[in-house]
Amino acid sequence: MAERFYLCIDLKSFFASVEAVDRGLDPFAVNLVVADPSRGQGAVCLAITPAMKALGIRNRCRVFEIPKNVEYITAMPRMKKYMEVSAQIYGIYLRYISPEDIHVYSIDECFIDITPYLKMYKRSPKEMAIMLMDAVRSETGICATAGIGTNLFLAKVALDITAKKVPDHIGYLDAESFREHLWHHRPITDIWNIGAGIARRLEKYGVYDLYGVTQLPAETLYREFGTNAEYLIDHANGIEPCTIADIHNYQAKSHSLSNGQILFEDYNFDDAQIVMQEMVDNLVLELVEKNLVADEISLSVGYSRDVRRPTGGSRKLPAHTSSYKTLVADFVRLYRETTDKRTPIHKLTVGLGNLVDADTVHLQLDLFVDTTADERESKLQHALLDIKGKFGKNAILRGINYHEKSTGRKRNTLVGGHNG
Repeated sequence: MAERFYLCIDLKSFFASVEAVDRGLDPFAVNLVVADPSRGQGAVCLAITPAMKALGIRNRCRVFEIPKNVEYITAMPRMKKYMEVSAQIYGIYLRYISPEDIHVYSIDECFIDITPYLKMYKRSPKEMAIMLMDAVRSETGICATAGIGTNLFLAKVALDITAKKVPDHIGYLDAESFREHLWHHRPITDIWNIGAGIARRLEKYGVYDLYGVTQLPAETLYREFGTNAEYLIDHANGIEPCTIADIHNYQAKSHSLSNGQILFEDYNFDDAQIVMQEMVDNLVLELVEKNLVADEISLSVGYSRDVRRPTGGSRKLPAHTSSYKTLVADFVRLYRETTDKRTPIHKLTVGLGNLVDADTVHLQLDLFVDTTADERESKLQHALLDIKGKFGKNAILRGINYHEKSTGRKRNTLVGGHNG
């Protein structure tokens, strides 16, 4: 079978570059930070320009970590703007590449199978990367970096590691060069999909790099990681059988909805419960809008400065439902049973699992359930959706949304958790 080539293209310091270009400034010459000043000196910088990275300032730092002697422009996050520019850049790719050969990985990153286009455009893989990067730069002012690999995994690792070490910001990896240059790379957490948790578990066996993974018996890896060991073994050997076509054809076996929120400040137990109930309300409205029902809930509570591990868990419900009254009561019980009441709370995530189409489920009749009340609630939920759809999310609110520490009204004005 003919060798395939993939690109993984990343838009360099995307949010900050968009803000700089929008001001007629060069991202490589101007110090600019994308952050919300209203969140104080502890606000996370969502992006900084390459000029600031050149000064040794860490990306995703907090405002107070920027050296006092560095002058910079602060830009409020504008998620709608970034989505518009991202869509514009995707449109540029579509002039050269069929959508079937593109997988959008995030707002600023995508994978492209360039194999069919090398002969068409009479270009090498590197020349294809340059052609697309130049088109983006000339039309948007945004600089891109790229990884080229003989599979999707190698393309991603080439982008993340190899591209940073070459002047043209285009990395390349095949199986041979991967073994030569990346097998002994440390820290192992630089490798795509290997986080701190996996690294700690590998350290128990004296493994600190991918070469070490290849030397461990497969039985040991499967005992430690279960079925996920298969991915670890493949990637340690530079193997990735998944293609973009496989990604497009994939259908999840189970479906879920989730909503996560990093709080504006540390919250106490009772105030955080108010926010959690707001989040459940939004999730239930999404459930109703999509005509789905759930029979599983999940909750994760993160604490200030990571002083302890997150708490929470999941619960199976007696029957599928989309009732706010039922679901919020179950979430409150789970929250009050599992959450540390004494430690300040900084992050909440709620989820609804095992979703199915409401029309396909035989809703279990219960002598103790008021079906008339359920029907009234369903009609109310649809009425809420109609009003919010027509007049905006803040057009009609629950009483908890007016609590001093609630975040719903503020977050309803945001896009992706940030100002639009």
